[in-house]
Amino acid sequence: MKDQKKAMALSYEQSMDAPHVVAKGTGIVAERMLEIALANGVPVHEDPALLSLLSALNIEEQIPEDVYQVIAELFVFLYQMEQDKI
Repeated sequence: MKDQKKAMALSYEQSMDAPHVVAKGTGIVAERMLEIALANGVPVHEDPALLSLLSALNIEEQIPEDVYQVIAELFVFLYQMEQDKI
């Protein structure tokens, strides 16, 4: 049986203590999330290990402190990607 696609969306604003989950899904929901993200210019990063680590989180739940460094590096990478497009 083929693994279903999974997707998760994170958000962070300076007023927050930590990034939090704003959406997650599997199968057709994950595929639709990716379609919408790409159609709207939202950066997408594929990292199965990170997704596995974060998959236990619920929507609106903050990421755990022990994952801050990884998420910070991801946000820097995505920010730099966006700056290269400008």
